[in-house]
Amino acid sequence: MEDAPRYPQRLGRNIASYQGETIDIHKLLRDVQQVAKETGWQPIPLVVSPELELPAFQRVVARPRKTIYFSSGTHGDEPAGPLCVLRLFEENAWPEDVTLFVIPCLNPGGFARNTRENEDGVDLNRDYRSRKTALVRAHIRWFEQRPRFDLSMCLHEDWESHGFYVYELNPDLQPSLAAHIVERVKQVCPIDMSELIEGREACGGVICANRYLGTRPDWPEAFYLIHHKTRLSYTLEGPSDFPLLTRVNALATGARAAFEALQ
Repeated sequence: MEDAPRYPQRLGRNIASYQGETIDIHKLLRDVQQVAKETGWQPIPLVVSPELELPAFQRVVARPRKTIYFSSGTHGDEPAGPLCVLRLFEENAWPEDVTLFVIPCLNPGGFARNTRENEDGVDLNRDYRSRKTALVRAHIRWFEQRPRFDLSMCLHEDWESHGFYVYELNPDLQPSLAAHIVERVKQVCPIDMSELIEGREACGGVICANRYLGTRPDWPEAFYLIHHKTRLSYTLEGPSDFPLLTRVNALATGARAAFEALQ
């Protein structure tokens, strides 16, 4: 019989908002760019304005079995996502037959302020239907220049959660990757087993969000993706009230598990 994983203790810091560690996002993005250059990724920046370009990268193979997109850093108080991207770039252990598109950080202005919102006080992850912000409009133009994806992943954190969990968007009921993701992540991070997470029904650390696709007015990135670029999307949520290393381990393990499970 296997021993149950031993997890770090919850820190108890997050009162009313995220109160944990912060990162120097500009240094991190420079590090990502350097590692990407050294390991053969092609830069395809997200151009917001003449003054602002966000780093983005592609790794294109000749005959891809699958095409995957993932992003992080949409909320400036969720540092584990960009750190996870840096780790995955440093590991450089990508599936050999998969084309990948990656945006390491969508909201550097929010990271400079340690706020969920951007520098103008807007939650970018609620703007993909109304498209009021220049950044989201630029992101959609960037998407329009890319092929369709077989899978998309958005790396996030939740400052209130009791553990890691996953949002699944899978309207065509393709073989689900969610159980495999959770099974892998539970080796490094507790899973939120609540029956209700963020006001939505959950089971075993998974929220199936298909029912909200036609009704939600304030689209997050994942909703735009499922309507326009893919038919399978996972939002991975690390628990922000645990040590930062635990959260990075959770997101990195979840991303690797999704790569493995995608048939």
